[in-house]
Amino acid sequence: MADPRNVLITGGNRGIGLSIARAFAAAGDNVVITHRSGEPPLGLQGVICEVTDSESVDAAFSAAEEMLGGPIEVLVANAGITRDGLLMRMSDEDFDAVIDTNLTGAFRCARRASKGMIKLRKGRIVFISSVVGLYGSAGQTNYAASKSALVGLARSISRELGGRGITANVVAPGFIATDMTAELTEDLKKAYLAGIPAGRFASPEEVAEVVRFIASQDAAYITGAVIPVDGGLGMGH
Repeated sequence: MADPRNVLITGGNRGIGLSIARAFAAAGDNVVITHRSGEPPLGLQGVICEVTDSESVDAAFSAAEEMLGGPIEVLVANAGITRDGLLMRMSDEDFDAVIDTNLTGAFRCARRASKGMIKLRKGRIVFISSVVGLYGSAGQTNYAASKSALVGLARSISRELGGRGITANVVAPGFIATDMTAELTEDLKKAYLAGIPAGRFASPEEVAEVVRFIASQDAAYITGAVIPVDGGLGMGH
């Protein structure tokens, strides 16, 4: 087994983020998650972090580095929000809030992580996007814009830091079987499933394993890539 690495996952207290955290922990890595309030999930170390605040991000990284005894070697930028609404009714506040968390928040975390990675001359940055970022979605102009912009962010980081052993990639999940999708009506589920060639929703674990691979030594020559985990929903995007 490879040596354990120091891994930080933002928004790792629930959903896909929690599955990613558990996958890294199960593989023997040293994992810290960020969460905005409360306690971390059972069996995981956590730090409080508000990704819309640079000082909070810096403090969270410093606390995580102290817990782990060294710099962060793998960053998974997963924290995100939605504020859905039709274009003509969407407020500046709802647009700005989603961009600030999903895009600028990911940038703040990558910027802070890069300091330690540059010194180490190695690192993995993984941005969690969405099929919506490439495919588009009515009522989600803010969310889709924030998630597609992660591609440009990852590719620019790849060009800037690729020579230092640092990769930056994007994982774009499709529909995932979570508490939210469980509450959809049967008709709505059927409508969504009709567009997915695989004919089913993904499990959060399936996304987590792809993230773990792209952060592994086996994926050292993959950078600036967008890896869809969507059952074929976004093919060609």
